Amino acid sequence: MTQDAPVNSDAPAPDTGVTVRERVARTQAKYHCWAKIDRDTRFGDLFNLVCHPGYLLVAWEVVARNTGARTAGIDGLTAGRVENEVGVWRFLKDIAHQLRTGTYRPSPVRRVMIPKPGGKSRPLGIPTIADRVVQQSLKMVLEPIFEADFLPVSYGFRPNRRAHDAVAEIHYYATRGYRWVLDADIEGCFDSIDHQVVLERLRQRISDKRVVGLVRAFLKAGVVTELGETRGTYTGTPQGGIISPLLANIALSVLDEAIMAPWAPGGDQATQAGRAKRRSHGLGNWRIVRYADDFVIMTNGGRQDVEHLHEQVGTVLAGIGLRLSPTKTRIAHLSEGIDFLGFHLKWRKRRGGGKWFCHTMIGDKAFRHIKQDIRSLTPRRSPRPLGVVISEVNVVLKGWAYYFRHAVAGRRFGFLRYFTWNRIVPWQREQHHWSWARVKRWLQHPNGRWKPITADGVVLFDPTRVRIIPYWYRGSRIPSPYDLTTTA
Repeated sequence: MTQDAPVNSDAPAPDTGVTVRERVARTQAKYHCWAKIDRDTRFGDLFNLVCHPGYLLVAWEVVARNTGARTAGIDGLTAGRVENEVGVWRFLKDIAHQLRTGTYRPSPVRRVMIPKPGGKSRPLGIPTIADRVVQQSLKMVLEPIFEADFLPVSYGFRPNRRAHDAVAEIHYYATRGYRWVLDADIEGCFDSIDHQVVLERLRQRISDKRVVGLVRAFLKAGVVTELGETRGTYTGTPQGGIISPLLANIALSVLDEAIMAPWAPGGDQATQAGRAKRRSHGLGNWRIVRYADDFVIMTNGGRQDVEHLHEQVGTVLAGIGLRLSPTKTRIAHLSEGIDFLGFHLKWRKRRGGGKWFCHTMIGDKAFRHIKQDIRSLTPRRSPRPLGVVISEVNVVLKGWAYYFRHAVAGRRFGFLRYFTWNRIVPWQREQHHWSWARVKRWLQHPNGRWKPITADGVVLFDPTRVRIIPYWYRGSRIPSPYDLTTTA
């Protein structure tokens, strides 16, 4: 492993003092700036960047840091085995050689089925480590270019954007009269996208045939099922692939552009005056908020406007081989409430006053899921050490509480603390045959105050101690990591 010691993108080059990661970031910023300035430019000679040693090294570090690095594809190779048995430099040099000579071929992904609530399951594709590195490098080349084209109404799997931004945008426009909504979900989005549509959208910006061919190779790589059968992939981008979310966003940007066309410069909804004029004539304005395959279209018109938009969405999606899920798509007024990304948004009066407001709360489905997760970690007859169980419960509780801390969450955080306490204490009573008096000696101070549950130095996390803070709508103020001012 001595020859692999210098594998570090943060180590400065001896001639310039600039790290590999910085050089890659500067190149990405240049392409992003170019794409923003000229929306019609088609980029060529990008394949040399995909197989450039600097890009492959940064891509390797991203893949190796990911928790999925411990999971192997069909070749059984993990990031740890590459480091210990093959050597990182040798591994990356071999990938670069295969790419340059045209001998590189993506392997079929290993497909596993992940359980979903309701007894259903969803497929997850696990590429080989080599394919993940190439996909990450390809993503690093393509993303700065297409980020210049993506509209600000999409938030899923985009840098510096998160689910809270999408929820904040719904809240922002709901308070400004956009309260009739199409609450929609695309059925089997990642498995049904038309490959030809993805490639055509790609060619609008990319003229390098080798890059387009590499994307096509990943789309057509096939899958190996849990039974060992190899199947072809004729539609869709396998979930789990690093490049899949970007390709899905490239395809679904068709929907964003179709719905937001009136907001484009020169459109009748492009200015506040134009939107006000439409309202004065009894016409509605609308806006889409999309997070991957989940989206909401809001209008300040009436139900008939949403019905018209529903038809338009169906037509646009049919053009890229997709359709709306009939069971998860509905037309509603925000006074009925909608669920989006785990949150429940509802237009209703403030408690104790007459002012109407868009309340952002924790959805019932998300609350059921966290309770089920805690139940699965605290079975009544488990012989596992309490300290280990508390550590696992804390991970789940912290992640869930910090995700929902921007909602009206105080009451549910309090119930979650009560629920967790009442899972662990009865389990300990049954395991140790304790009486209630013994529990009080364990968890009560002499003055009658209750202590937090602690074992082996690990304290049970208390969700009520998470500070609840509002998340403000950032809109066009969300910075791009590819702007020259950001990377300078």
